[in-house]
Parts: sequence; C-alpha cells; structure tokens
Amino acid sequence: MATAHFNEENSADIVTGQNANAKDERLRQVMDVITRHLHAAVKEIEPTQEEWMQAIQFLTATGHKCDDWRQEYILLSDVLGVSMLVDAINSRRPAGASENTVLGPFHIGGTPEYEMGTNICLDGKGEDMVVRGRVLDIEGNPLEGVKIDVWQANDEGFYDVQQKGIQPDFNLRGVFRTGTDGSYWFRAVRPKFYSVPTDGPVGKLLDDLGRHGNRPAHLHYIVSKDGFDEVTTHLFDPEDPYIDSDAVFGVKKSLIADFNRVDDPARIAEVGFEGDHYWDVEFDFVLAPKG
Repeated sequence: MATAHFNEENSADIVTGQNANAKDERLRQVMDVITRHLHAAVKEIEPTQEEWMQAIQFLTATGHKCDDWRQEYILLSDVLGVSMLVDAINSRRPAGASENTVLGPFHIGGTPEYEMGTNICLDGKGEDMVVRGRVLDIEGNPLEGVKIDVWQANDEGFYDVQQKGIQPDFNLRGVFRTGTDGSYWFRAVRPKFYSVPTDGPVGKLLDDLGRHGNRPAHLHYIVSKDGFDEVTTHLFDPEDPYIDSDAVFGVKKSLIADFNRVDDPARIAEVGFEGDHYWDVEFDFVLAPKG
C-alpha cells in the first residue's frame, strides 16, 4: 500500500494504491484505469469548484431521469460514442463479415414469424419498400435456416411501441428464416429519421454542444444461426439528411444500403404493390463462425 500523502502530482497513485486488497482483481484493474484517466482529465481541465459541482448536478439529474422505461445513462453513453465503442470491441470479426451496431431501445420479444415476401407494414401507411438479399458465410456459401429478426420505425419516425392505439401491435416487425439458397425478402415501408429523447439532461447537453439528437433512417436486424456470431445491426438510408451526423454514432460505411426507386408497373405488380413506385433495397449479410 502506498505510504506517501496525497498531493496534486501523485494523486492517482495514492488512490489506486488503496485498491491493493480489492476482492476482485478485474474490478481493481478497471478502477485503476478509470481513476488514472479521470485524474489526468481533471489535471488537464483544471475545473473550478463551481464547474465540478455543475458536473455532479448533471450526473444527479441524469440519474433522476431514469426509470423502468427510460435509461438516461445509456443515452449519455450513446451520445458520447461509448456504446458504439464497447460494441465494436466486443464484436470484432474477420474481414468481410457483417458489422454490428447498437441494438436500440425498441426491440421486443414475441414478434410473429412470417413467410418470405410478407408485408410487415400492417396499417398500409408510407412509401412501399422491398428489402431483399442473401445470408452467406465468410467463404460465400449460402446459409440455410438463418433467423432474421427485423423491425423499424414508420414513415413518421415512430415505432409501434411508441404509438400504442395508433399503430397496430407488431407493426413493421417480423421474423423470417432463409431457405436453401440463403435468400430473404420482405415488404415494408421506407423509414424516416427520428430523435433520441432530448427532454432530459442529455438533451440539454446536446443542445449546449450545438448538436442535434437525430438518428438517420434505418432498419434494424438481428441475424442469427447456431455456430455463427449473431449480428445485431442496421441498414441505413444514404439519402437521409443525418446520415453523416448520427447522434449515437451508429452509422458504418458498410451498413449504408442503396435505396433504388422502381417505377416499372410490371415490377410493381410482381411484388404485389398497387402504387406508382416502390423502393428496392438489396443487402447481403455475411456471418462469421463463432470463435
């Protein structure tokens, strides 16, 4: 245990020295790193007493905003890019495998499983869209029996769970399984961007930093098969106004899909739509073996 007394120069060493008898070695390692970086940041910033109290009050307000439905600390982690960094560290895969991004707060269990080609838009609102592609292994072989769990916001930027009584339950949600050729396809509507909650301390922080709280339009996927790494990811609309400034840093270049407008009446009829156009989105997933 350190015997020197605390001063500005040795502050981190003195504090971490008190952790020598920690009951959990991993906890000791984590707290030592956090303490050293925190002390280094304080020495660089040199906050006033008033500024430090503002930081304490911000964290207090963040905790007060949390409840069973809302986790303001996760939102803080998201807008600081920490959630994406933790996800990236925990989902390293071989070159060519599909990349992860954040899960988001609106995934639910019990989603119905459908036949390929089913329209998961249950209320008929929005611009028609077909999403299709294949699921392959890293050698390019098609994978059969892959579970594809999809969900998305509607054309106004809301999920069904946000609009109970307005949207039908399980609107714009579905589970599909690939056949022998590894292909999948379903019908939906083109989603719209939406904002993270900005009515709390994290929202005020974003505003004070001159940042918006918007997430670019996307579709959510969880793609899974026994023996392979599960992929939790998004497909992003390249034409969205926030594609280069996602509030939670979830966009990766490999996850930006092409949204192609189809006006050909024959193709429109072939996929079962009745409007004057639809959006065609093609995207393949590549799964890496576990380990």
